Amino acid sequence: MKKNPIRNLISLGQQWRTQDPFVFCAFHPDAFPGANDALGPKEGLAGRQLGQDFSNKEGWSMYHGKRVPGFPAHPHSGFETITIVTEGFVDHADSLGSQGRFGEGDAQWMTAGKGVLHSEMFPLLNPDENPFQLFQIWLNLPDKSRGVSPHYKMFWKEDIPVYQDKGLEVTIIAGSFGNMVALPPPPESWAASPQNDVQIWKIKIEPGERLTIPKSKYVVNRSLFFFEGDTIRIHTQNIKFMDGVELDPAEEVEVENTSTKSAHLIFLQGKAINEPYVQHGPFIAATRKDLQKVSQRYLQTQFGGWPWETQEPIFDRDAGRFSKNEKSEFHPGQNE
Repeated sequence: MKKNPIRNLISLGQQWRTQDPFVFCAFHPDAFPGANDALGPKEGLAGRQLGQDFSNKEGWSMYHGKRVPGFPAHPHSGFETITIVTEGFVDHADSLGSQGRFGEGDAQWMTAGKGVLHSEMFPLLNPDENPFQLFQIWLNLPDKSRGVSPHYKMFWKEDIPVYQDKGLEVTIIAGSFGNMVALPPPPESWAASPQNDVQIWKIKIEPGERLTIPKSKYVVNRSLFFFEGDTIRIHTQNIKFMDGVELDPAEEVEVENTSTKSAHLIFLQGKAINEPYVQHGPFIAATRKDLQKVSQRYLQTQFGGWPWETQEPIFDRDAGRFSKNEKSEFHPGQNE
């Protein structure tokens, strides 16, 4: 009989506990209502603590947004964010002058490095309803890479490899599955080295179908997060919706969808960086002294300043999906 690959079970909330080299994964599912003329909710905002609304009142939150849901200008330093938007849209702007709208299956990979300011607003484009689902994965950087220049990269859904076979769909944001290989990550990323075996997959398993996750040939940490569906089975153990599983990388893992609903999962894997670090809000550094230096540098420089007229920039309703920096503009299907 095969060895049980499950090392630990965890219960999921809005912020998922991950393993080194990942810091955490934030999960934002929102049933946003219809849009007003300013691309915010046409429903009243009474009873919400605007600027700090994580209430999930009526199935959605404004987060730090006051007119449009989302996260107005805020800093990051010392790590990377991988943002996957499966429903709805995000309007991005940053202190590098980059801007764009992405969503409906797109992903964005941003190396914060020595420091960047950016905003992530969630414009509501439809008059009736605006379902939204976002995952933001924080991938750590080794200390030697924390001072690299920021880097912003779009992965359009038209370019992201998707493995499909008999009721199984694996969207490959990082790493590989079967004979399909992900788009290259930013050059300074921990994921850029094949020996670190970083894998980020979004998985869909239809009822009665199975996914086999092969063993890793490296010593890595791996986690599987079950965020939508009913029940799945790993080895002889039933796993319920909104549970996470920490897995043994030396064992093949067979995941069976034992319910009548599609099962949706996120898989994260990677070699541990194995360096101590300290996190305070949007900053990560090796030591508290380094963290204080980063915070002081941000207060003094604003990481280059904010070039936009508002802290919550959004684009026209009909702007479409695009990515633009100082040198060029990209649209879906164009590699950057």
